[in-house]
Amino acid sequence: MLAEYVTILAVVIWLTIYLPYFYIAVVITQMVCTVGIINAKDNPDYKVPWLFFVMLIPIIGFMTYFLFYNRNISKRQQKGLQKIQDLQCDQDDSVDLATLQQQNPVAYAQATALKNLSRSKLYTNTAVEYFPSGEAMHERLLADLRTAKEFIFLDYFIIEQGVFWQSILDILKDKVAAHVEVRVVYDDIGCMTKLPGNYDKRLRKMGIKAVTFGKLKGQANNEFNNRCHRKMTIIDGQIAYTGGINLADEYINRVPRFGYWKDVAIRLTGAAVDEMTRLFLVDYCLNDHKNTLPFATYYRHHQVASTGYCLPFGDGPKPLFPRRVAKTAIMNMLNSAQQYVYITTPYLIIDGELTAALENTALRGVDVRIITPHIPDKKAVFMMTRNSYDRLLAAGVKIFEYAPGFIHAKTYLSDDQFAIVGTINLDYRSLVHHYENGVWLYNHPVIATIKDDFLRSQQQSLPITQGDIKDNLLKKLFRSIINIFAPLL
Repeated sequence: MLAEYVTILAVVIWLTIYLPYFYIAVVITQMVCTVGIINAKDNPDYKVPWLFFVMLIPIIGFMTYFLFYNRNISKRQQKGLQKIQDLQCDQDDSVDLATLQQQNPVAYAQATALKNLSRSKLYTNTAVEYFPSGEAMHERLLADLRTAKEFIFLDYFIIEQGVFWQSILDILKDKVAAHVEVRVVYDDIGCMTKLPGNYDKRLRKMGIKAVTFGKLKGQANNEFNNRCHRKMTIIDGQIAYTGGINLADEYINRVPRFGYWKDVAIRLTGAAVDEMTRLFLVDYCLNDHKNTLPFATYYRHHQVASTGYCLPFGDGPKPLFPRRVAKTAIMNMLNSAQQYVYITTPYLIIDGELTAALENTALRGVDVRIITPHIPDKKAVFMMTRNSYDRLLAAGVKIFEYAPGFIHAKTYLSDDQFAIVGTINLDYRSLVHHYENGVWLYNHPVIATIKDDFLRSQQQSLPITQGDIKDNLLKKLFRSIINIFAPLL
């Protein structure tokens, strides 16, 4: 990819120098790109770095724009999407929606917006269990996998060979031998330094139907941009796991990285598992170019007696998701909060809209608290996270850094009534580029457990003040420069 990119730039620069009047074409192209960026229907924060590139770095700027600006899914995936669009099972949730509207119009508005954005369904009769760490989830997940009788689906951004993955793989091989259908999706870039390049073929030799998500072909284009950041396990259409936990040893603290690795997950049993099954099948079929699957045959419409509402949802690039799903859900939660909003996120690199929403929520007197890592996994990204602190602290947002290590959990809580748990970080890559998934909860018993875990994490965290983020002039300059490019990272 790098070789192709450099070659294209070299050819254009050579033509500019040696071909008469080619420079005029370059200037016209630069002007057209600038006008196109200004008029694009994108967030202004995303436009700024591209305008910087195109206007201040001749040739390299607009060539990079042509190669990498487009965030839509590839034409190959668009064709695959057309094939599977009609295979998705449409379930009727009108009765649950009507009941919710009577109970709480605010909750109904949030659920309706999320449904319309993600084309998902609202569910009742779904039990939810919360795991405050990867270690807590690990043994329960293995026990559930051993019970599988029909199928096991796994969809993960990162799979890495080690204790965690091997403990799962041993069970998967046993299940294949017992004629259980096993399918695995893993992201090509997420696993690039974790797995051999032919690992999907190795899994297929074991009888596991594996595909890599967005497999790179080496072209210099935007194919690497839209990654599958989802983390899901579905067992027999009756049990589903999701959260921030990838299948690698640091997530269960078998390998120490950046202190203690704090992460969370949830386990769903009941009707809402159908929606997560659908999300997996979309990912699988988008990347299996030979076959499509009959979605409806994997839905179990399993009912588990439980109070509260549950709405699993996906997010991702256009045209699969024409609007920003997760960002809107988070902003709706902020705007409707009356008492508190508690957030845990590994990254806090947010655009003007989300910053203003957090500020306005705090200025209304709502108790807004955010926990971020104290030990970062990426120093440059940590600097950008801290760059968001100043404005938020000034508005009354309380920020804490998780002292024992790196907090990778992605949780959003409000007023003892609402919660979102899933894979969604507060950064541009997660909110704009990646395929993500989450579960919106209303009035569900598990919300109290999530809140208790947040408060325990806060007790282990350092409260941040304006004095803690003062930097010398050189650091301020570096932070300002890298902040320009935050939307591209």
